[in-house]
Amino acid sequence: MIRLLCCALAILLLQGCGENSHALPGAGQWRVVNYWAIWCAPCREEIPELNALDRNTELLVYAVNYDGKKGDELRSQAAELGIAFALLEEDPGAVLGIERPRVLPTTLLITPQGRVSDTLVGPQTRESLMAIWRLRQEI
Repeated sequence: MIRLLCCALAILLLQGCGENSHALPGAGQWRVVNYWAIWCAPCREEIPELNALDRNTELLVYAVNYDGKKGDELRSQAAELGIAFALLEEDPGAVLGIERPRVLPTTLLITPQGRVSDTLVGPQTRESLMAIWRLRQEI
């Protein structure tokens, strides 16, 4: 039920729903935000890992297109890469207090309180992200 509500919120973000269009959905839960681009070969390698992470864990995974694509072009590129997790049309960087990544892929681990706990550069695996998440939960 919670995952369904988070997906509904992500859809609202895609539709540009006013004041909340720059918020990161899933407040109160651990989240993963992944910056990707269609031209990024390492991004293509890690997408199946992120799909598995989103599908098989309680972590919520969100995709942010590095090139700022929106609408049909965003959905088309995401489909070409096989992205099955939620797409964000707006970069949540300002809300999270981070600068735009300089290297792709870049993946952020976000605490339930909305704080970036880790910025990971380069392709990640489901196992590497789970290990970091478990470590952060122990702190």
